[in-house]
Amino acid sequence: MMRKNSLLAAGAALALLSACSRAAQEAAPEAPSPKGDLVALSEAQVKELGITVEPAQGDAPIPLASVPGTVSLPPEARVAVTSPFGGTAVKVLVIPGQEVSRGAVLGVVKAAESVQFSGAMARSQAELPVAQANAARLSQLAKEGVIAPSRAEEAVANLRAVQATLAENRRLLALGGASRDGTVTLRSPIAGRVASVSVETGGAVSTDGAPFVVENISALRLDLQLPQRLAGQLRPGMPVAVEQDGRRAVGKLLSVGASLDPVTRSLVARASVAGDAGLVPGKGVTAIIEAAGESAKGVSVPRNAVANVDGHDVVFIRDGKNFRRQVVKVAGESGGRMVIGSGLYAHAQVVTKGVAELKAIFAGA
Repeated sequence: MMRKNSLLAAGAALALLSACSRAAQEAAPEAPSPKGDLVALSEAQVKELGITVEPAQGDAPIPLASVPGTVSLPPEARVAVTSPFGGTAVKVLVIPGQEVSRGAVLGVVKAAESVQFSGAMARSQAELPVAQANAARLSQLAKEGVIAPSRAEEAVANLRAVQATLAENRRLLALGGASRDGTVTLRSPIAGRVASVSVETGGAVSTDGAPFVVENISALRLDLQLPQRLAGQLRPGMPVAVEQDGRRAVGKLLSVGASLDPVTRSLVARASVAGDAGLVPGKGVTAIIEAAGESAKGVSVPRNAVANVDGHDVVFIRDGKNFRRQVVKVAGESGGRMVIGSGLYAHAQVVTKGVAELKAIFAGA
């Protein structure tokens, strides 16, 4: 009887173990099995692998080259503010780096010379009515034959001399913003930023130097060095971009040198760039020269979306439950994104996280 009970208990245990094994096999997910360049994943598997996707962006300019450059100012962007009269700076109203508008007062100079011109202008203004009346009277008498014509001509010449002296003094005073009390107001001729202030309150101001220099940084220039391999490939008008601190400034090539520098073996090029990206004149940057025209557009994806498999660049594209391995041709990199020249269409759902896991799944096929 005891032997029979033992046999029944052993049979029940074996049945229980068999049932548990079948349940475990049914609960365990099947390993992904790729079929060529395609693999199907369930939502649970996608979540377990940490896969995320984002659409590929179209109309991405294809970068041709990344070249070193230096930010500079166009020749017309720097203006020296000078005083037409020597004197003493009684007011300095700006500091280096300050933004100023066109016509803003930079400083005030006290100049004795301007008082002299003011006096000369006042004398000319007083003499003008007399000279006009005398010229008119003598011209009338000459017409009537009372006096010789030469006397009328002398009066007219004297009138013109008085008028010329008055106009000259008025122009000189207006040129320097001088008033009759001898003060000269120096104003900014352009809107921009004060680059330098070389005078202090109470200091001497001469006509030989510029107490203020103002820069207009709304438009900047790039001085580029192009490698020899790009000779003949680039032309004015091609897009240029500079990326710095997460900001992107765009411009275009203005000129490309016709011959190589004998020392650096490079071509010298100039490009324009917008001044609203925080670029500082004199700073070295890396400029990206892009292909021009609608036909020179690609598709961009994040840098980590591209993997290398057997010497080929590939991306993984999701279409519902299916994930496809797609060979692509990378044209270059711009702004932390890879620009795809061929093999990928815009708005495709490209895997950006879980790339390494998918690469391993396909490698184990």
